[in-house]
Amino acid sequence: MIGTLGRIGPARIFVHAAVLLIVLLWLLPTLGIFVTALRDKDQIVVSGWWTAFAGSSRTTAARLDGPDKAKPDGANFVISGKLDVEGGGKIQSYGLRVQEPAAYKAGTAAELDNGEALTINADGSYRYQKNGAFEADARAKRVYLTVATPPQFTLDNYRSVLGGEGIGQSFINSLTVTIPATVIPILIAAFAAYALAWMEFPGRALLIALVVGLIVVPLQMSLIPLLRIYNEIGQIFGVPSKTYPGIWLAHTAFGLPLAIYLLRNYIAGLPKEIIESARVDGASDFDIFVKIILPLSFPALASFAIFQFLWVWNDLLIAMVFLGTDKDHLVLTAALNALLGSRGGNWEILTASAFVTIIIPLLVFFGLQRYLVRGLLAGSVKGG
Repeated sequence: MIGTLGRIGPARIFVHAAVLLIVLLWLLPTLGIFVTALRDKDQIVVSGWWTAFAGSSRTTAARLDGPDKAKPDGANFVISGKLDVEGGGKIQSYGLRVQEPAAYKAGTAAELDNGEALTINADGSYRYQKNGAFEADARAKRVYLTVATPPQFTLDNYRSVLGGEGIGQSFINSLTVTIPATVIPILIAAFAAYALAWMEFPGRALLIALVVGLIVVPLQMSLIPLLRIYNEIGQIFGVPSKTYPGIWLAHTAFGLPLAIYLLRNYIAGLPKEIIESARVDGASDFDIFVKIILPLSFPALASFAIFQFLWVWNDLLIAMVFLGTDKDHLVLTAALNALLGSRGGNWEILTASAFVTIIIPLLVFFGLQRYLVRGLLAGSVKGG
């Protein structure tokens, strides 16, 4: 074992350990959200998600029957019955003081003062005995119980979120925003990247410098000016300010410079001989782009599509500025933000909503991850 580790080398071991740590940091919170979203809301508030499969315990109070229920048993008097444990569960222990709810194990007798003895069983049945008559005006004895509740899983949290919280409509709104806002910049960036990489025209170097400069412009600085320009143009054509085309154009404007820069570098690294031979055969730039560049650039396009989709799907700021906060146009992130304000303590609602939010990004990521890897590695290693 030690010899094998020595052959691998410390650097590679460190890389593997770092990757494992990153995977665990990503997996554990996701698993916690998923498990919590399936748990009963009463169990969520008393125990962590890591105890979900082992059940939970809680402390509750109950009263025995009063002295009027006492029956003689030889020289003793006995009050017996069965406690109704709210929420169900199995009694683990009991006590007579709130400070000591687990003073006695269930099924064991507690010797009290004045010749009294009390036994409470796990199923809630009890026997309260005294070697004399109970005082007629005495109050029913109060006891404190430690109750073990078995694991409870339910889909009610998801039903509540998708049906009663408006998340279903917000989910559709997010898809309406995200899909066009991912496809539009990919198409524009692909055409622009090819032109900047393989076509000669006046101002090409200036355009490349402009693209690089736009990448470093903070989103927050350009958000309001872009909104004003869009509103002014919309007034000319009679278009409302809060529309889906507005948010599509906004996401396109913010994501386009980086997309053009990355795709241009990728396309410029493609074999030059393929482009030149196609031109010698009489192919136009459009034919070269459609029949050669696009198929070869698919890994890079898929990589950008993943990042653009995830960014737009999780966006809140641009959605609230360009689309508004009315219920019919509220996106999923904005709906979750509203839930945080109105349901700060309802963890079952928040976790179910959060998991609904990450379902689509997970499907997109795992569905296109092989293309993501190809896109990241393309051009970094030259073949023979």
